Amino acid sequence: MTLSGGVRSALVIAGQGIRAHKLRTFLSVLSLFLGVLAVLTVQAGAEIAERAVVGGVELTRGRDGTLLMRVPERGSAPEIVERTLTGRSDGVATSGLRAVVGEPGVRPINDGGGPFDRPRGGNRCPEPGCTGADREADGQAIEVTLRAVTGDVRVFRPFRTVSGQWLDFTAAPSLAPGIVLNEEAAKGLRQYRIPAELSVPGASAHLTPRVLGVVADGQAEPTAYLRTDELRAWLPRTPEVDPARGGSSIEVLFSPDAGELARTLSARLVAAGVDAEQVRVTRIDAREDMETQLALVRWIFLGMAALVLLIGVAGILNVGLATVGERVEEFALRRAVGTPRLLLAAIVLAETLLTGLCTAGAAIGVGVVGLRASAAVIGHPALDGVAFPWQAGVAGVVAGLVAGVLGGLVPAIRAARIPIAAVMRA
Repeated sequence: MTLSGGVRSALVIAGQGIRAHKLRTFLSVLSLFLGVLAVLTVQAGAEIAERAVVGGVELTRGRDGTLLMRVPERGSAPEIVERTLTGRSDGVATSGLRAVVGEPGVRPINDGGGPFDRPRGGNRCPEPGCTGADREADGQAIEVTLRAVTGDVRVFRPFRTVSGQWLDFTAAPSLAPGIVLNEEAAKGLRQYRIPAELSVPGASAHLTPRVLGVVADGQAEPTAYLRTDELRAWLPRTPEVDPARGGSSIEVLFSPDAGELARTLSARLVAAGVDAEQVRVTRIDAREDMETQLALVRWIFLGMAALVLLIGVAGILNVGLATVGERVEEFALRRAVGTPRLLLAAIVLAETLLTGLCTAGAAIGVGVVGLRASAAVIGHPALDGVAFPWQAGVAGVVAGLVAGVLGGLVPAIRAARIPIAAVMRA
């Protein structure tokens, strides 16, 4: 008997045994299903959690591999940065300052630029030593962090567009700057009637902005994005440092293959008198920074899933032993007609392996449907466009096969040891 013939015979007889013992097969599948589903859930959950954590870091810091340079916003440094990055898609500079949208000269609703769910604090003085009459009056205004960008920063920080559109860098600069709000800033404009007036420290006049759209940028504070060249039209070339931020710097993001551009900018800044230690380039590696925490969580939940899977293995083992006990005469008769012991063991092991594979397939199907239903019901950004991780499918198949081997090995050995004399009891 060739190996292929033996395998074929084992599979055929195993299929006949599964059909003949439907109830026991169902009990085996039921006990194993929860274990395989637990492994799938842990693996898929770990992949989704990693995507959510890394995605959140990418929104605030940048994609993995992005090169980051921080430039002090002093002297001619801002002008050098803007001139070097003009028209470049592999490098973007961002700078921030505080601004007020709404009525000028009043205390903003979110005084200090915090989220809008925090209560407004005590009234502050615009200058030290002021009296009660000099204190700012409450008004219809919100304070935002104004982020000026030289190009499409979404290449490095994957902001999700909620509504409207992003900044258009192909058009000529406008004296009425277009701004894109994050979700928290948009929330403030929806809740309160805010006049369309933008007050920027150091600007020659109040600006009339055009709201272009809303993005999800991962920031809890209200933030507005606008083109640097549109902001510079209203500011001096070297704006005063915002005292509320305790100093200011320009963040420059480069694509991973833009090392030459980074070195060129660094050389120009050093030649202009900037300390070389202040313009060092670092590489963003959010995944590596979070790997230890993600691995710890994954191992904890994988251990819990392994316990559930062991319960399923125990169920298959019990059902397999009971099945072998009921089929002693059948196996003894097969031994009497010349069936090798190895083939008997293969028949029993094939039954458990087929059961494990069928269970893994059913669990994967339930996992795919459950993930799609969860994405539709929960609506979390981390689940947008998510597909069932192939790693989870592989883990489910492996778990089903391992459970089939572990649960069927002892019954297979017992079936192979049945003596031919047992046929006399038939």
